[in-house]
Amino acid sequence: MGHANLPASKRVSSTRQWRILDLVSAAFFGLVFLFFVLVFTPLGDSLAASGRQTLLRSGSDPRQRHRLVAAIELGQQMSVEVCPADMVDHMPCEDPRLNSQLSREMNYYRERHCPPPEDTPLCLVPPPTGYRIPVQWPASLHKIWHDNMPHNKIAERKGHQGWMKLEGPHFIFPGGGTMFPDGAEQYIEKLGQYIPISGGTLRTALDMGCGVASFGGYLLSQNILTMSFAPRDSHKSQIQFAVERGVPALVAMLGTRRLPFPAFGFDLVHCSRCLIPFTAYNATYFIEVDRLLRPGGYVVISGPPVQWPKQDKEWSDLQAVARALCYELIAVDGNTVIWKKPTGDLCFPNQNEFGLELCDDSDDPSYAWYFKLKKCVTKPPLVKGEYAIGTIPKWPERLTAIPPRSTLLKNGADVYEADTKRWVRRVAYYKHSLNIKLGTPAIRNVMDMNALFGGFAAALKSDPVWVMNVVPARKPSTLDVVFDRGLIGVYHDWCEPFSTYPRTYDLIHVAGIESLTKDPASGKRRCNLVDLMVEIDRILRPEGTVVVRDTPEAIDKVARIARAVRWRPTIYDKEPESHGRDKILVATKTFWKL
Repeated sequence: MGHANLPASKRVSSTRQWRILDLVSAAFFGLVFLFFVLVFTPLGDSLAASGRQTLLRSGSDPRQRHRLVAAIELGQQMSVEVCPADMVDHMPCEDPRLNSQLSREMNYYRERHCPPPEDTPLCLVPPPTGYRIPVQWPASLHKIWHDNMPHNKIAERKGHQGWMKLEGPHFIFPGGGTMFPDGAEQYIEKLGQYIPISGGTLRTALDMGCGVASFGGYLLSQNILTMSFAPRDSHKSQIQFAVERGVPALVAMLGTRRLPFPAFGFDLVHCSRCLIPFTAYNATYFIEVDRLLRPGGYVVISGPPVQWPKQDKEWSDLQAVARALCYELIAVDGNTVIWKKPTGDLCFPNQNEFGLELCDDSDDPSYAWYFKLKKCVTKPPLVKGEYAIGTIPKWPERLTAIPPRSTLLKNGADVYEADTKRWVRRVAYYKHSLNIKLGTPAIRNVMDMNALFGGFAAALKSDPVWVMNVVPARKPSTLDVVFDRGLIGVYHDWCEPFSTYPRTYDLIHVAGIESLTKDPASGKRRCNLVDLMVEIDRILRPEGTVVVRDTPEAIDKVARIARAVRWRPTIYDKEPESHGRDKILVATKTFWKL
């Protein structure tokens, strides 16, 4: 009606314009309809199965993330996509962009703070440009590839102190530190004048604020196994450098919570200019050192405030705390002080300006997963004397001796001995029948994700490896037994990311992987295997190995996910001597690049 008076040419032109608009609109609504079909109907799943759709990152709709995770677990042919290039050093729980917004009181913002799973990028962290298979141990203690972590800040700022230097394609580690610029070996030799560095009396050490962990690296020649830790701070890659060197290390911060270690686990606690204010907050941080230190163990503090200019008050307070806890002063050598913790249980905190008191009977000193620091002194355990330095067997005898604190478990000694024998058989089978490269220079950094008594690590005693024994936080607390054996490890909840940089471990082992995602009491699932295996991929080095033991059903599910994260899996039968239904999956992480 409205076109009746228009010329014929104009009516044709107007009609053509409306047809074009109709086509555009139809195309737009068709695309929208197709999108909803693909996302919210089974047709999308079938198309994904045939077309190898990629798994979207968590920035999308959480419901879609959940649907895609479920599809991967069911074995549909989907793959986890690759993270952007700027995520090569991604640590979800130590993200400075998020943590910088938190409280600075007691360095709370520098502790681990994990985003909920739906806000965690679900993607495969790529290696940096130019990444190479790492230099093998023991050469790696002295040099690593620059391109594997091209961060020059420490070399530029600390090169004159012997931390590290850039030479050609390598970072070189002369072995120095801020308080020992002439080298860790000379520094350790000086400490050996006052404490029993050699001979097996000391085995487990904690190096607080470790830098690039030269102290722990050079203690290895004395058969002292050091857990080195530092936060992710202005020297953002110090732990990354430490682990690349093949030295045990962990990202951690002594702030508002207990460190994730059991009570009385370390024979030696060391601080070389770690800048921890031990006497602040009513000596809360020194009390945490006391919790971690084995009776008869040693504390070594080098640097401020020990006889340090303009820190007389802090130095006086530090000595006062040690006296209040009845620590024996062994030596003050320049800016280094050495104390020895008493071995008896008769020394109660006496009257002191810090108001120190013993913790009550309700305190479990070995509970240390997201546990707020206490301002009370930990009571000695029920086991009398046998766990103290001087009474616990020397290394290597203590590796196989029945750990003193295993008696706190029902039938502890029998269970412990059976577990030890079981893992000797299993590791022999891994090496000789499954061709896992344990015992060769290809494997240095090893993790056992479900360690129990550390039997897997103990069976590797002759191999050139170190093992991070992880005791899941919701399982029985057996980490004290691991330390009594002269091994090291941490508590961790595997529904959260681990506190380390990407590309940390050469081999990751787990027995009972599905149990890590479930609540031990109810059996209900708390998190999913896809997230867990993407996290394993993050901390595993390219061409690294994953070994999983579990039921056939669980292994089949792991194999499906393994293909989605670009691993090459092979499934094997268990060793002939073992009972049960276990299958073993051995997978290799492929070396891919952006």
